[in-house]
Amino acid sequence: MNLRKELRDISCRVKESSRFLAGMSVSLKNKILEEMACALELNSGKILAANKLDLSSAKKSGLSRAFIDRLQLDQSRILQMSVSLRELIKLKDPVGDVIKAWKVPNGLWIHKVRVPLGVVAIIYESRPNVTADCIGLCFKSGNSVILRGGSQALRSNLAIAKVLFDAARKHGVPEGAMHVVSTADRRAVAELLKLNEYIDVVIPRGGKGLIDTVVRLSRIPVIKHYQGICHVYVDEWADLNMAEKICFNAKVQRPGVCNAMETLLVHKDMAARFLPLMLKRFKDAGVVIHGCPLTVRIAKRIKSSAGSSRWFRKATEKDYRTEYLDLILSVRVVESLAQAITHINTYGSHHSDSIVSEHYESTLTFLNQVDSACVYVNASTRFTDGGEFGMGAEIGISTDKLHARGPMALEELTSYKYMVFGNGQVRTS
Repeated sequence: MNLRKELRDISCRVKESSRFLAGMSVSLKNKILEEMACALELNSGKILAANKLDLSSAKKSGLSRAFIDRLQLDQSRILQMSVSLRELIKLKDPVGDVIKAWKVPNGLWIHKVRVPLGVVAIIYESRPNVTADCIGLCFKSGNSVILRGGSQALRSNLAIAKVLFDAARKHGVPEGAMHVVSTADRRAVAELLKLNEYIDVVIPRGGKGLIDTVVRLSRIPVIKHYQGICHVYVDEWADLNMAEKICFNAKVQRPGVCNAMETLLVHKDMAARFLPLMLKRFKDAGVVIHGCPLTVRIAKRIKSSAGSSRWFRKATEKDYRTEYLDLILSVRVVESLAQAITHINTYGSHHSDSIVSEHYESTLTFLNQVDSACVYVNASTRFTDGGEFGMGAEIGISTDKLHARGPMALEELTSYKYMVFGNGQVRTS
């Protein structure tokens, strides 16, 4: 069977199964999620054996230690997958929620009701725990799912999906409700993205290259998780102790994630008081600074134990558009709140941005004018996360405006329909 026909047949079965999932009761879904969680724990040996083969291949291919770490599973990571599934049980099922109901003059009752998206295709890279998270989220929200992970994690992904599907099948869940594309053939992504008659939405999770490829090739609506070029702006009215804690946390606590700060903006009236201590603390933590001319001048006066200026350099235009995902930070001193907002809207990725300020009008202006999915006042950007927002696990952080924005959890995996109730009304005009 050729690849195109195989993927079309698979997608057709997944589409058919989505109708079954849409009608499942919340009690049955929760029962199955619990059995899925138990199955992961009981079958951890099989999953780890598959993962060991993936790890061996990855090491032979010379992949980086960071990549190997993302790929590797152990008992604690499998336990975390089962914990995440059990967390979904505690969350309210959005399917069937009446968003709004009203009666029009002719007597019709109109209900706006949440429904599943249908078939969700998720294209992701090396982390096999994503397989369990995505299956759980889609299942609870009544969606069937097609997963296409990175080829380096294929054995792990297939093992996890088989354990979860075997648990669901005992309760009549049809084949196709959760499917992992089993080929490592790179053409599979391009072929999958043509199947708009079966797949309702595509969600890519990974680097910019992956997302750009999916957007370019897809005939299906794509919900993008683009770069996390996040900012913290220290306003002229900032509490500097608070600002130091927030900025350090936003950059250093976990620099390799999408909600870490990549650019620090500081009001000119605060630069002389704030930057010397802040830059010293960053230097001591191993952060490399790419700074504006004033930032560089201040950095030069900070003593370096290594006797070197390698920890800072002058920023370029490209730096302000870069997601470092590392202990590297762009720093710019700005003339005003307005210039800070313009910088964020020009160079940012519309992900997460924060202002540190005790001035109400300044914070209100920042909240209203910064065009990002998550905008903070006096808090770290690191909180942009489904779990931190009390939404449970997430598919990713959408930087789009349609149809979901920010953390994509259960509610964001639904759409809505209008259910209209009448008693014989006909339109006469």
